[in-house]
Amino acid sequence: MRSLIVFIVGIWMAFSMAPDALAADGPRPGKPLPSITLTAPESPAHKDYLGLSGGGSFHIPQIKARVVIIEIFSMYCPHCQTEAPMVNDLYKKIEDTPSLKGKIKLIGIGAGNTPFEVDVFKKKYQVPFPLFPDPDFVVHKAVGEVRTPCFIGVRLNSDGTDQVFYQKVGGLEGVDHFLGLILKQSGIDQEQ
Repeated sequence: MRSLIVFIVGIWMAFSMAPDALAADGPRPGKPLPSITLTAPESPAHKDYLGLSGGGSFHIPQIKARVVIIEIFSMYCPHCQTEAPMVNDLYKKIEDTPSLKGKIKLIGIGAGNTPFEVDVFKKKYQVPFPLFPDPDFVVHKAVGEVRTPCFIGVRLNSDGTDQVFYQKVGGLEGVDHFLGLILKQSGIDQEQ
């Protein structure tokens, strides 16, 4: 009986912790993003969106933007599925705002997802921005094996370096709220 109580208390503590506390090993604000290599998208529209040319692989700092928002998701994550329409709305809001379009880019990385699984998620939720598979959890491990969904804000500097300025496990808590945080914490709101 005592071991059952200890087990239940342990489970309760694990689930009652704040999501950010569980993501302590993720990218830390103020630090560079771990090196992430992705395969260039086949879609000409997605290549154009990211400002990439040619094929092969690329790194996040090669994206033509001031800020990149990375969503670590899984097609099997019910929270990611629930958030998908809101993340699509975030993309649309950025693209429909002339002062933000081109400055902020969104990408998704499917932790443990094959290209087929990422494609299923993309089609089912009509995701308009580039999604990348991470079938062997290489990127997921590089960013600290965070839970999904996890949003990482990265500022790309003109000298080719980058700096994480935001990381949060869990939902957006509203498109306007999230975008306001991104603008403020990245410093883009000061540029406008």
